[in-house]
Amino acid sequence: MVYERRGSFPEFLEAFRPDLVGISMSATEHQSGLSVALTAKKRGISTVLGGYHPTAIPDELLSHTQVDMVVRGEGEVTIRELVQKGSPEGVLGVSYREDGKVIHNPDRPLIEDLDTLRFPARHLRRHEYTSLVIIKGAIDEVHLSRGCWGHCTFCCEPSMSRSRQRFRSPENVIEEIKQINATHNGKPLTILMGDPNFMGDAKRVDRFCDLLSELRLDIAFQTMVRADSMARHPETVKKMCANNITHFCMGIESPNLKDLHSTRKGVTTALQKKAIQVIRDSGGVAAGTFVIGLPNQTEEEIQYFPTYAKEIGLMSAAFGIATPFPGTEFYASVEREGLIVERDWSKYDENNSVFKLSTMSKDRIEELRTYCFGKFWTPDTFFDWLAVEQTRDARKTSLSKFILDRFAQLKFLAQAGFTQQESSKNMINHFKVFIEAMADPRVEEGTRKVGMHQVLDMSRFLAILGPQTIQVTIRYNHRPLTSYIMKTTRNTVEYIRIISGKQDNATINFDLNFNVDNFNGHNNSRSQLIKGVIHNYLYQVVKPLTTGNLREALNVLKFTLATSMEAVSTLSSKLV
Repeated sequence: MVYERRGSFPEFLEAFRPDLVGISMSATEHQSGLSVALTAKKRGISTVLGGYHPTAIPDELLSHTQVDMVVRGEGEVTIRELVQKGSPEGVLGVSYREDGKVIHNPDRPLIEDLDTLRFPARHLRRHEYTSLVIIKGAIDEVHLSRGCWGHCTFCCEPSMSRSRQRFRSPENVIEEIKQINATHNGKPLTILMGDPNFMGDAKRVDRFCDLLSELRLDIAFQTMVRADSMARHPETVKKMCANNITHFCMGIESPNLKDLHSTRKGVTTALQKKAIQVIRDSGGVAAGTFVIGLPNQTEEEIQYFPTYAKEIGLMSAAFGIATPFPGTEFYASVEREGLIVERDWSKYDENNSVFKLSTMSKDRIEELRTYCFGKFWTPDTFFDWLAVEQTRDARKTSLSKFILDRFAQLKFLAQAGFTQQESSKNMINHFKVFIEAMADPRVEEGTRKVGMHQVLDMSRFLAILGPQTIQVTIRYNHRPLTSYIMKTTRNTVEYIRIISGKQDNATINFDLNFNVDNFNGHNNSRSQLIKGVIHNYLYQVVKPLTTGNLREALNVLKFTLATSMEAVSTLSSKLV
C-alpha cells in the first residue's frame, strides 16, 4: 500500500476510510506489518496479510488479534473473490479464524494465463519510488514471468510457485511498459524486471527485445537471472544489452562445489565464469550475490569470496548471511536440527546470523560479511565496471558524476553493513573491519591495468593538479587504519594504492579522523561526520602554511583549485 510520505498512516485511514487493509510483507517486515494491522484494527477495519512470509506462517500471524485473514500464494484472484463475497468462507487460498480456530481453505491453483491479469493502477500512486544506488530517473517494476524452475534450498520461490515458471506474452509486457512510460511522462526511468529467473525462456526474451527495440524509450532495465541461462544464450544476452537491458544479477552463492551441491543450486563454477564473460563481452553489468555462513563453511573459505568475485570478473557483488526463511527447505533443515537461535523475524534480513554454526560465532559471521564488502568494493572494481560499459558507450564518465555516484553507493554499502549494528561498539568494530579490509596489493595492480584517466574525463583536473602523490588516511581515535594513495602525472593516474597505516612520501596528505562520537546516534553521527570531513579538509589546507611548508601548501592549493573547477562544471551542467 502506498501513501503520501508527509502524511501518517492513521491520517491516510481517516481520509479514505477503507473497509479492508491489505498488507504484503516479508519476514523482515513482520513487526512493522503487524503494527500497520493494529493501527487499522483499532479503527474497526478488517485486515488481510499476504506475500511470501504470511504464506509460510499463516498460523503464527493469525495468532495476533489484529490479523483477520491471510492470503496464501498468489493474491490477485483470491483478494478479488474475497472482496466480492465479503467473507473468507470457501475462498480458495485464504486462512482465517472462526470461533477461535484457524481455518485453512484449500490452496488456489496457480494462475496459468498471466496475460489475464490487469496492470497495476500506477496512476493512484502518490509519490515516485527512488533508490540510493539507481541514479537514472524514477524506478518502476515489471514482470515477464512468475516463479522459477530452480530448486535452491534457501529460496522462497519453490514454496510459492512450486518450482514452476509461468510466462506473460512479450506483447502484453510491452503494453505495460508503454503505460509506464506514459505515467512517467516519457522521462528517463529505471525498470526492475522482478522475475526471479528473467531468462527462464530465452525465446520469449528474444521476442521481447525485438518489440522493445521498436519503442526507443529512455529506459534502463535491471534483471535477476540464473548463470546457466546466461552462459547458454550469448546471442540473446547481446540483444538484451543492445536494448538497454544491461544489469544482470546472478546468484553465484559460492565458489565451492560442496556449497552449490548442498543448496541444490544447479550450476557449476564453469557456468558462473562463462555467464560473466558473456555479459562482459556484451557490455553488460555482471552482478552476483554470495551466501556466507552456510553449514560447514570456514572463515578461510568466506574470506576468499570477494577475491573469487573479482577473479571471475564480477562488476558488482553483494554478500548476504545465510538466512533460513520460513517455508524453505533450508528452514526445515535447521529447525529440525534445533539450530535456530533467533526468533525475532525482523533479524531475518541477511545482515544478521540467526542460526547456530559449529565453525564460527554469530559475531564472527557478521564481521566476515562486512569484510567481504570492504574487500570487494575498492577503486579497481569501479574502474573495471566503467571499462566494460565503454564497450557499449565509448564516452568517458565525468569525474564529478563518478564521485557523486560513488558517494551514493558508499552510503548504501554503509547502511547495508556496519550501520545495521544495534550498538555503537558493534558499529565501530564493523567500520574498522570494512576500512581495513580494503588494504590489498591487488588494487594497485588493477588500477595500473585500467587507469582512472582511461575511463573518467579528468583531463582538466589532472592538468591543474600536475604530478602528485595524494594520500587520504582514515584514522580511528587518531590511529591510522588505512590509506588511499593516488599517484598522478599531468595526464594520467598511474595507480591507486591502498595500504594499512600510512606512508611518508606523499606530496598532499588528508587525514579523516573518526572517534566514538561518530557512532553514538545515527542521525547526529551523520551530521558530525560531514562537519568532521569539512573541518579536516580546511585543517589540511591551513596546516602547511602554519609549518612553513610552502611546497605542500601550493600542492594543496592546486588540489583545491582542481576540485573546485570540477564542482563548478557539475553545477553549470545541472543548471543548463
